[in-house]
Amino acid sequence: MPALIFATSNAHKTEEVAAILGSVWQVEDLRAHPGITLDEETGDTFEANAIIKAVSGSRGAPGLLVLADDSGLEVDALGGAPGVRSARYAGETATAAENRVKLKAEIAKLPQNSRFIGRFHCCMVLARDGEVLHITHGSVEGHLLLEEQGAGGFGYDSLFIPDGFSDSFGVLSPETKNQLSHRARALAAMKQQLDSRL
Repeated sequence: MPALIFATSNAHKTEEVAAILGSVWQVEDLRAHPGITLDEETGDTFEANAIIKAVSGSRGAPGLLVLADDSGLEVDALGGAPGVRSARYAGETATAAENRVKLKAEIAKLPQNSRFIGRFHCCMVLARDGEVLHITHGSVEGHLLLEEQGAGGFGYDSLFIPDGFSDSFGVLSPETKNQLSHRARALAAMKQQLDSRL
């Protein structure tokens, strides 16, 4: 079983990727490779930050495939915020709960007849030995809530209802989310590249 290093320490993300890729790949993350350090995310787009993580991570794992993603929530009425700052929206050391509190406060300032259109967007980058091999994107459209719905998922999931559904990602099952999430869509496109390397 070939190893794939996912350049994150986020257990939720790793579980999601492993579930989508299936048993063909042995997905490990930075918790299993403490010697790998990632360069600071200084990009102003999801793609730029994903490239930084994939390239720097792959330099620390010679010969191995390294996958990195950068993703976040874009709310149209907030000018695309939180965007690339999604994980740090309420501050550099903010928790997911603190980020949700700030987002709800910002949405509450908007006109009440607004439907709070937004999307989750993800860029994935595959690299090896400091070289980018492939880049994919995925997104899921939906709208934002003023009150959290459900305790499942992570990040902003409990505030986002994907188009075609009446429940948030905080309520929908992991199986359903893994079929339509931004990460699932970016990874589905990347899976073709990965499987061609088996």
